Amino acid sequence: MIAPLALLLAAAAPEPQEASAQRLRADVEFLAGDLLEGRDTGSRGYELAAAYVASQFRSIGLKPGGTEGSWYQQVPFRRASHAAPASATLTMGGRAYQLVSGRDFGLRPSLTQAERSLDAGLVFAGYGISDRKLGIDDYAGIDARGKFVVVLGGLLPSVPSDVAAHLRTITAETAASKGAIGLIVVERTGSEASRSRRPNQFSERPVIDWVAPDRATAAPQRIGAELALSSKWSKRIFEGAPKSLKSIRADAAAGKPVASFALPGRLSIRSQSRWQEFTSPNVVGILPGSDPVLASEYVALSAHLDHHGIKPDAKPGEDSIYNGAIDNAAGVATMLEAARAFAAAGTRPRRSIMFIAVTGEEHGLLGSDYFANDPTVPIDRLVSLVNLDMPLLLYDFTDVIAFGAERSTVARIVAESAAQMGIAVSPDPMPDQALFVRTDHYPFVRRGVPSIFLITGHANGGEAKWKEFFATIYHKPNDDLSQPIDWRAGARYAQLNHRIARAIADADERPLWYEGDYFGDSFAPGQKRAAKRQGPATP
Repeated sequence: MIAPLALLLAAAAPEPQEASAQRLRADVEFLAGDLLEGRDTGSRGYELAAAYVASQFRSIGLKPGGTEGSWYQQVPFRRASHAAPASATLTMGGRAYQLVSGRDFGLRPSLTQAERSLDAGLVFAGYGISDRKLGIDDYAGIDARGKFVVVLGGLLPSVPSDVAAHLRTITAETAASKGAIGLIVVERTGSEASRSRRPNQFSERPVIDWVAPDRATAAPQRIGAELALSSKWSKRIFEGAPKSLKSIRADAAAGKPVASFALPGRLSIRSQSRWQEFTSPNVVGILPGSDPVLASEYVALSAHLDHHGIKPDAKPGEDSIYNGAIDNAAGVATMLEAARAFAAAGTRPRRSIMFIAVTGEEHGLLGSDYFANDPTVPIDRLVSLVNLDMPLLLYDFTDVIAFGAERSTVARIVAESAAQMGIAVSPDPMPDQALFVRTDHYPFVRRGVPSIFLITGHANGGEAKWKEFFATIYHKPNDDLSQPIDWRAGARYAQLNHRIARAIADADERPLWYEGDYFGDSFAPGQKRAAKRQGPATP
């Protein structure tokens, strides 16, 4: 009886890829279920998701990689909102104008000052960029110290999109480094309607960031105030200046240089902020490496566990839960399945593998930024990071896009690992989306770690699927389990990420930034470099 039963069980057992697909499906079904209520940072639903990931890490056989021997790194957050409407007075030509909060101006609540009272002059600083490597300094010839700096929004067209997007994300940081006390961004393009909505959004939306006892907030230098002005007042502050806002916008549209100069007005603001302190955990597991020397180095796979929670203004009977099945239950499930592949392998990788499920991504990459600034292992021991965010598992993908791979020798590993599976590596088809700075590998790049963000590509019908997803599903309640998710595609995607991480972990040399790369030169100036190799191994 034993032999026939064994044959029956073998015939009934699923194929390895099918078993992987079933496990991945089970993870997504739990994480994207209504019970978790959208996994908003700091919510009970997120805590349940974090406990689930920690339990999976334990069942896989990983070791806790959080703080104090736990699976968790608790991130201390602060939510700031206005205790009362802010006030602002703009003085021009000897006349004081009282601006109305939410209509004429919007002021972000402060995470560092419960009460603010600022009064200063104005200066226009072009795009607000100061970068020696690019030879751009919009602050040359002007004095921003103690002033409100006004800058033009949008990306600088003469700079590669990912670099331009990075420069835009640090606009406030740059202004603070020049001594400015406030930042006002005026739109370079867009309809009057879109510009008029920004003051109301600034006034009503709470601000969340991580805080720590030894520093005010995550930013190295935080500006005292960030404001938005209505279309009317954006134009008015340029009255009597060397150039009008209309002519500046025309210069920008024509690709001409945008000059910087002092503005004639003076702005006074007052506000009170209300704070709420809370915590939300990153979940960290480690598979120890096997090499006596290299085991002290780490290759990380990360995926954000949070999503948008519950829609606050849902109508009766309307779907109100942002389940986040693709964004990013699928990414977390992929990471878990890659971890299972590592644990099931006959030999452990030479370097240790770290798996990080991060919180606060939807609020601005906050969990990953906290970990990158306060890692549970020395940051110089983290040799590379592969981030898994929003794999679009709605079609049988035949190519992938590896954002950031072309900046380091990770490019070769991605190309070789994909080729082993018959998968192509395609260049970024959506540079206008600036995805390189919009997901959780970016804070690690800013700490000098060669990192990539991998998504399914545009081939084999992928382009149409991506366009449809962004237009009708992205950050909406219908990113749920009703979608026709291709679980076998998910299994292949997990296998690819396992191969990439394994190849990095087993290599004799850690990944190196390429010579002359902007991000390597900016954030890892003392690290060894590699000459960039052209050909099929470079995406």
